[in-house]
Amino acid sequence: MCGFTGFADSRLEADKHAIIQDMMDTIVHRGPDSGGVYSDESVTLGFRRLQIIDLSPEGSQPMYNEDKSCILIFNGEIYNYQSLRQELLDKGHHFTSHTDSEVILHGYEEYGTDILKKLRGMFAFVIWDRNSGTLFLARDHFGIKPLYYSQHTTDGSLLFGSEIKSFLKQPAFVKELNKDALKPYLTFQYSVLDETFFKGVFKLRPGHYMIYKNGRLETHQYWDAAFDAKDGTLKDYVEKIKATMTESVNYHQISDVKVGSFLSGGIDSSYITALLKPNKTFSVGFKDHEGMFNETNLAHELSDILGIENHRKMISADECFEKLPIIQYHMDEPQSNPSSVPLYFLAELASKHVTVVLSGEGADEIFGGYAWYDSTPAMKKYARLPFGLRRAASNIAKGLPRNRISAFLVKGGQKVEERFIGQAKVFEEADALSVLQPDYRGGPSVSSITEKVYANIQGKDDVTKMQYLDMKLWLPGDILLKADKMSLAHSLELRVPFLDKVVMELAGQVPTPLRIHPENTKYALRTAAKEVLPEEWANREKVGFPVPIRHWLREEKYYGIVKELFQSETAGIFFHREKLVAYLEKHYSGEANYARYIWTVYVFLIWYKRFFE
Repeated sequence: MCGFTGFADSRLEADKHAIIQDMMDTIVHRGPDSGGVYSDESVTLGFRRLQIIDLSPEGSQPMYNEDKSCILIFNGEIYNYQSLRQELLDKGHHFTSHTDSEVILHGYEEYGTDILKKLRGMFAFVIWDRNSGTLFLARDHFGIKPLYYSQHTTDGSLLFGSEIKSFLKQPAFVKELNKDALKPYLTFQYSVLDETFFKGVFKLRPGHYMIYKNGRLETHQYWDAAFDAKDGTLKDYVEKIKATMTESVNYHQISDVKVGSFLSGGIDSSYITALLKPNKTFSVGFKDHEGMFNETNLAHELSDILGIENHRKMISADECFEKLPIIQYHMDEPQSNPSSVPLYFLAELASKHVTVVLSGEGADEIFGGYAWYDSTPAMKKYARLPFGLRRAASNIAKGLPRNRISAFLVKGGQKVEERFIGQAKVFEEADALSVLQPDYRGGPSVSSITEKVYANIQGKDDVTKMQYLDMKLWLPGDILLKADKMSLAHSLELRVPFLDKVVMELAGQVPTPLRIHPENTKYALRTAAKEVLPEEWANREKVGFPVPIRHWLREEKYYGIVKELFQSETAGIFFHREKLVAYLEKHYSGEANYARYIWTVYVFLIWYKRFFE
């Protein structure tokens, strides 16, 4: 696990080595063990290493092929590298290390961009092919590892790297706020567009690669998640899940350093932990809210059952507010998912004991774990009425005051493409528009963002459509991004065994009734997990990573902190301050619960002050 940064076709007169060193210094947390630089007249590459596999100097990067015509910088892990290495040895390639990195390099020599079809793992990498004058940049199937790029430069150069903050040290980079990113962020709670909050800085999409040659940039897709249900009994799929997940966890524990696991009270991390059986697990909860916002006792209990040492930390509100600016600094873009905060402290705790952790991200998206994927009993009954009748009632209800009944009627007469935008929905779009200053209302609509994704999954059932949307937006934009940034803020490698392309191939074949079942969500997965977990863990309802924000914002101290920022000149640039304060006052008094509205705006302002003031 590492970090990289670089630039191509720079016409700056300044010392490129000094520039790339400054860029590398901003991401030293991603790779504190060593650093390396490559530079020629066309390309400059910088790399920071966190030693995981082959701890010798031969594992350092930038990495070269035999004649030094190809140079690699790579962040991630390739879990099938040993079999690929043997395949390439049989074809006459010579290796100088035992790293997975070198497999990508020789694989590119042998297969070109088709090496991506053979890789099983998480990765973002850049290969500079000097002979052809080509830069090859790629990102893994699910978007576990980030890769940013930009040509928003004074000299037309291309910048690329693991974190946006490294671009800020490149003299040619033009730092400018992307005004169109704010409106959709208020609804989604994360940066949902390909273009980031920094104008002209883009995220390479998961399952895509880029070719940069002669100043031209081309993007290609090499993989997409496929949901193609195959007939089979529950017993058949349980056996397949057990075998596939066991294999995936075995791959994901390959390491030359200590490996542990994150553990909550839910099934996903519990199943991974039971299959891994590490020496240590790690859990966090919240002080003063142990009843509702604490699963550490469950994690400790399961660790005892499995014979594993559990480390716990209870977090205070003061700690969370104090660390929020640095959390948003590490995120690069504003991200108001409350779980980013405990994840930061969880990674800090784990980093004191291990260098690698396994975690349960991705299970809900691929096996169908979110409650939103299922309909309530009332909605199922209502859905028996003709759609035309429900549609008419929905249109009428849109004009009524917002309450549970009108919301039910509106939802009941909508297609899934109209009502489901993903797991996060903070501001209603109308509320976002009303609170924003005119200059910041121009971002794309929510529907224009989601309809592009839904267009690729037509003909499937509603559950499958929702899972696919979450895999394309929510998973890389929120879940995986915070996992990467919060873990590497503490030089900790986080691995996600559910997000393996072989696991996905199996999950995509599971029939919908075995994903969403009357008994529970993730039905087939839960049934498989019962083989290694107590039944109460396998059946426990999903809680997520709850954070007591709504309670904190009703305490005078934190209410005062937020109010001061909401009344500031900075807030007035973007928002109608009186409307922000009105939301805060209503929440503080207990009149309504606007915690997520308040937190989402507050996080953005904290981020903006950190990067632009």
